[in-house]
Amino acid sequence: MSVEAVPTTAVSPRRMAWARRRRSLTHFLRQFRSDRAGMVGVAVLVLFVVVALAAPLLFSSDELRASAGRGEPTLALPSSEHWLGTDEIGRDLLAQLVWGSRISLFIGLVGTLVAVTIGSLVGVTAGFFGGRIGGALMAVDDWFLVIPFLPLAIVLAAVLGSSAMILAVVIGVTSWAGSGRILRAQVLSAKERTFVERSRALGAGSWHVVSRHVLPQVAPLILATATLTVPAVILSESALSFLGFGDRFRPSWGKMLDGALDSGAITLNRWNYYLPPGLCIMAVVLAFTVIGRSLERIFDPRLRGR
Repeated sequence: MSVEAVPTTAVSPRRMAWARRRRSLTHFLRQFRSDRAGMVGVAVLVLFVVVALAAPLLFSSDELRASAGRGEPTLALPSSEHWLGTDEIGRDLLAQLVWGSRISLFIGLVGTLVAVTIGSLVGVTAGFFGGRIGGALMAVDDWFLVIPFLPLAIVLAAVLGSSAMILAVVIGVTSWAGSGRILRAQVLSAKERTFVERSRALGAGSWHVVSRHVLPQVAPLILATATLTVPAVILSESALSFLGFGDRFRPSWGKMLDGALDSGAITLNRWNYYLPPGLCIMAVVLAFTVIGRSLERIFDPRLRGR
């Protein structure tokens, strides 16, 4: 009796890796959808992003110009014509709030991207290679941790300019030190794992080990750090704009608070001027913070029961 050979189809390692990634992504999405607080944070962020993207459809950019306030009452309370009232030169506050969401979210996301990129490069390099390279990078990290953030950011903004892009880069460059040190500690732990030592023993180079073994281990931490960095960047932008270092030609929530202070709206208790941007800043910051905490609970099994 002859036994016929059953043909077998070989599965490539790359296809197996992509299958594992799809399963991991599906498992992550299932866990995140079951987190009620995280989904509320996502809903709030989606609402703000939709409003920011629809700003040109809701209000014309001409309403932001100083000439738009001619003949309009100054520091007016909400009415049927101006739902949030007007500022000190008669411009509509709701139009500034909607257009200001674009600048605040833009600076928050770009500044976070800069901070997380620098922090990841420094943390992974210092943790994986160590030695003089790691010592030099950690010395730079310590310098950024010791120097007060606000004076350094003010000096850089005053020297480089106050456009939205420059302000985002300035905040990002001055906000990466904490994430860099956290990632370095995680990389020091990841590179001592058994599979990393086995890969090195088989002749894998540094780039292969970092890209295939170390980065996948620290990627969840990078993602969680990014979600917690966004609110810090938005608050930093609001503080700099409140101090007069924001973009002079584009509205933002921080610039609205600065305008409320300079115009005397706070003294006159014109709540419609300073309260809406403050609530928007608080809502976005809380949304990102809640999402970050949800990601921490998913990626850290020790926090899931809390």
